[in-house]
Amino acid sequence: MDLLNTLVDKGLRRELPTREEALAVLATSDDDLLDVVAAAGKVRRRWFGRRVKLNYLVNLKSGLCPEDCSYCSQRLGSKADILKYTWLKPDEASQAAAAGVAGGAKRVCLVASGRGPTDRDVERVGRTIEAIKEQNEGVEVCACLGLLSDGQAERLKAAGADAYNHNLNTSESTYGQITKTHTYADRVDTVQKAHAAGLSACSGLIAGMGETDEDLVDVVYSLRELDPDSVPVNFLIPFEGTPLAKEWNLTPQRCLRILAMVRFVCPDIEVRIAGGREVHLRAMQPLALNLANSIFLGDYLTSEGQAGQADLDMIADAGFEVEGAGTQTLPAHRADAAAAAAAHGPCGSVAAEAGCGSACGGCSGHAQEPAAESAVEASVEGGAEPVLAQAPAGEVRSDLVAVRRRGAGTDLAPNA
Repeated sequence: MDLLNTLVDKGLRRELPTREEALAVLATSDDDLLDVVAAAGKVRRRWFGRRVKLNYLVNLKSGLCPEDCSYCSQRLGSKADILKYTWLKPDEASQAAAAGVAGGAKRVCLVASGRGPTDRDVERVGRTIEAIKEQNEGVEVCACLGLLSDGQAERLKAAGADAYNHNLNTSESTYGQITKTHTYADRVDTVQKAHAAGLSACSGLIAGMGETDEDLVDVVYSLRELDPDSVPVNFLIPFEGTPLAKEWNLTPQRCLRILAMVRFVCPDIEVRIAGGREVHLRAMQPLALNLANSIFLGDYLTSEGQAGQADLDMIADAGFEVEGAGTQTLPAHRADAAAAAAAHGPCGSVAAEAGCGSACGGCSGHAQEPAAESAVEASVEGGAEPVLAQAPAGEVRSDLVAVRRRGAGTDLAPNA
């Protein structure tokens, strides 16, 4: 296909495709799907070889969120049967992180539910980062705490954070249909604050919320303009008890096309397959490694993921290798630019083009200090994996989603 040859050439030159070309990728037929994957795979291998970076989520505070993000099981008014607990202590978070590091994770992503952190929360997370780095030499730490106020990104950087995640989630034109308690511009501002403070910016999207192809292209082009170092691609997990519980719009083929489009638009950026890959990609997960160079290991924030050993086996069986702690993730030109920015330190200004990933889409930290709440005890044995089947669009299939009942906030070991 002339389209794919053009996109490969542009990807190898880091040239932005046209919007029409990006839309054409999403419109390709199933007959052409393997050709699309092969083409995007050439771009992925040019910049990232056959390496797969492993990331591990630690949910510092679950539920208790005042925001109304329609996709999120932790949202205000959610009826989803999830664990709810207030802040983990630094040693508890460090212990949870160690499980992921032992499984091969190179980055630990610290996530807390809510609108945004108080200054006290930032101090608390700073102590947690210190504890994790003391016990896990060389590990990267990404914070995902919601909307940042002035100066908070700089304090996280000083505390040892390497990156900050805040996802755009969907296009600016449809954002108000998904969330009403904050704006798309608020999210852009937080990504820019992280970038300006010298943190590696991480920002991505959620597919499957009823958006159009145009919406998907819009948000990916907006991400390219923000220039984050990593782009997590989440596939909506339609939790029972949330407004989007009936949005079963994705097929494995659709997910692969979305990942290919993201790779063509963001050729030299870390593309991470995040929440929902087990539910929606299913047996196509190994094929998706030809498009993305990063995944989450084990469980997500409020849902169980594939067993950690199964992830490692999948990577090896597909002919890929786990990226080692001493290996540079980003291509040299991006890594050098990031190092220069970090050495320069916080600039106190917003770059015209600001540059990990939470599986829930970036809802995180409380604007007000929550009342202390004990962790809810797990009532279901851990280890069960979701039933990976597809339901007709519009039909609720809660059996596809295994609510997270292990790891942080429980007396059961984390899945890594």
